[in-house]
Amino acid sequence: MRPVILSAHDLCRTPAELLGSALFADILGSFVGDLAARGSELHGFLREQALVDGGGSGAADASRLVELLTLLSARSIEDVSGAHPAYAGLAAWSACMHELVESLYNYWRKLERYILIEEGYQAAKVMSVDYHNWFIDTAQSFEALVRETYRRIAFNVGGELPRVYRQLPSGAGAGALIEHIPWRCPEGYEMLADIPFMQLVVIEPPLILYPRRNYRRGAIKPLEENPLRLLGELQGSWYCYPARVGLLRIFIFFSSSFLHLGISLCNLFEMIPGEEIHRGDPDGILVFGGTAGSLSPDETYYHEDAVNDLVAAYVSGIEEHDYFGYMKKAALTLHNVIMLNRGMLPLHGAMARIRMSSGKTANIVIVGDSGAGKSESLEALRAIAGEGSIDIKVVFDDMGVLGSDKGGRVLAYGTEIGAFVRLDDLQPGYAYSEVDRSIFMNPQLSNARVVIPVSEYGYIIRGHAIDALLYANNYEEIDEDNPILEFFSSIEEALPVFESGARMAKGTTDEKGLVHSYFANPFGAAQKRREHDAVARYFFERLLAGGVRIGTLRTRLGIGGYEMRGPEEAARAILREFF
Repeated sequence: MRPVILSAHDLCRTPAELLGSALFADILGSFVGDLAARGSELHGFLREQALVDGGGSGAADASRLVELLTLLSARSIEDVSGAHPAYAGLAAWSACMHELVESLYNYWRKLERYILIEEGYQAAKVMSVDYHNWFIDTAQSFEALVRETYRRIAFNVGGELPRVYRQLPSGAGAGALIEHIPWRCPEGYEMLADIPFMQLVVIEPPLILYPRRNYRRGAIKPLEENPLRLLGELQGSWYCYPARVGLLRIFIFFSSSFLHLGISLCNLFEMIPGEEIHRGDPDGILVFGGTAGSLSPDETYYHEDAVNDLVAAYVSGIEEHDYFGYMKKAALTLHNVIMLNRGMLPLHGAMARIRMSSGKTANIVIVGDSGAGKSESLEALRAIAGEGSIDIKVVFDDMGVLGSDKGGRVLAYGTEIGAFVRLDDLQPGYAYSEVDRSIFMNPQLSNARVVIPVSEYGYIIRGHAIDALLYANNYEEIDEDNPILEFFSSIEEALPVFESGARMAKGTTDEKGLVHSYFANPFGAAQKRREHDAVARYFFERLLAGGVRIGTLRTRLGIGGYEMRGPEEAARAILREFF
């Protein structure tokens, strides 16, 4: 059963209410069905005691087991066995009952669990401290109730109190307030008009999620026809995460099947408040899920809607797309297409402001496609900063954009407040040092990921001057002719390297070996190459004329044995060169 979504009326106040709820009955039936499917001896025990009916191929009728657990939440197994003829002799099976209770508790804890409280539009209420406290307290009270119910039953079955208590996450992993906010829904998008918006999110880190895929393939394709006009009726529950993607407003609509991905956006993009949703217009709209007529469900699409002055994107609801990278990159593709149309240059890369204790600073941008080592080099810089005398502030971790201020100076802006990075390529222990804020995805698999907040929104959109623009080369060894850090003397030397976008694929997508992507950016740049060529040349000329150093940073991340050492030595080369 995935996900488990609790609404306001599911939030019980007593163990009896919890055990008597329809949701608990559903979960218990699913649990028994899982026992049967695995051939568990516990299922045989339940059948022998006539506590369940069915469960051999799916959920079971566990109404008698619900009744028993309710009794055990208030009385010992000996009392229940003596007072209720239907359970006579059950006390002799206390060991099996204890194993059953522990297995059920663990089964519950492994489910993805969310609290969603749905309300009408009440901007002033949502902005109040009292309401925020009530919302957080509601989630914590539910968790306390689940623990209390489990511990009461465990004690009444086993007869002993534990000497060590482990406060395991057992309520909802995340909760969200969703509001029905009236907004200026454009013509042709009426199917989205009544979908509620997330306005408040609380997570209990570490939140561990298990999407059905752990890599992304392909790029989002431009489409002459608006794919959203081909959408059929939206089935089931849908929600919207209103995201500030850099300087833009992008509404990300998703079905409840992808709630785990949608709620993870809170660690990546700043949330747009209700007043702005109500009064403003979106720059982009992404629909994630559903079926769009004759379009291939395996592909992802975007459309430049000139009539409504926005860009729309669509990702189908197939299992293949159950990966956070699809949602993130679709949103960033919308951002990049819009920015190119506005004469700004999107960069697939990372940027950090490095400040030494002496006061000297350098703003470094590292460009590269997935697995090139841009984020990993930043994380290495951050780890080195922990050694003292260095302060690192991340402007963007994956996608940024170059623009100009009123005086014509080139400035860089970020798009995300967080980072979606590979666990394997982080410095040892870093993810665990940030565990209190992290969302982990498939930590047991190759290309395991973590979503970590790294910057404040006001900081990333402030506009930052650039001291160096570097291409992350992850595939070349270091020698006399190929130093870790190498600079170009002209735009004719620099542009071909960035345009080639060469990298050794790291398994973050379906690519293998040495591959190329135009400007290391398959998220809008490659689709609008003619416009991008002109904008890129313009900004590169401006950067070089302004004294910005453009070069190559050899991270060696794609070479075996250099996964940690390569980015660390690249980071130290940056410090030597600029400080």
